[in-house]
Amino acid sequence: MSEQVVSVSRVINAPAAAIFDLLTDPARHADFDGSGTVQQIRGESDRLRLGSKFGMDMKFGFLPYRISSTVVEFEEDRLIAWAHFGKHRWRYELEPVDEHTTKVTESFDWSTAVSPKAIELAGYPKKHVTNMEQTLERIAAVVEA
Repeated sequence: MSEQVVSVSRVINAPAAAIFDLLTDPARHADFDGSGTVQQIRGESDRLRLGSKFGMDMKFGFLPYRISSTVVEFEEDRLIAWAHFGKHRWRYELEPVDEHTTKVTESFDWSTAVSPKAIELAGYPKKHVTNMEQTLERIAAVVEA
C-alpha cells in the first residue's frame, strides 16, 4: 500500500455478502456514513458495480453540495472503491473470518488524487480516521441488527 493511504479495520458480526449488499446500495450510504456529510442519493439507486456512476447530496457544515462518484475497483463480496472528480478513493475491503464474521477495512487513498499535497495540507488524512471508525461502527449497527 502507498504511504498516501489511511485505513481503519473492524471485525463485524455479519457475513461479507450482507455487508457488501449494504455498500453497493447507494441509497443506504447515508445510513452508515460516519462523517455526517452524506445526505441522500441523487438519482437512481441501482446496485453498484465496476464503472457505476452515482450522485449524492452532501453537506459540509452548513454548506450543501453535490458530488458524483464512479466505482473504480470492484470484486463481488470482497472489494469496492469509488472516486469523484478529485480522484482520491474511498475503499472497502471485506475479509471473511468465518461464514458469520467479516473483517472490514475502510481506506482513504489519496495516492490517485489530482492534488495529493492539497489533501495533506488540509489535514484530511488524519481527520478521516475518526470518520472511518464511526462509519465502521454504523455499518456494524446496520448489519448486526
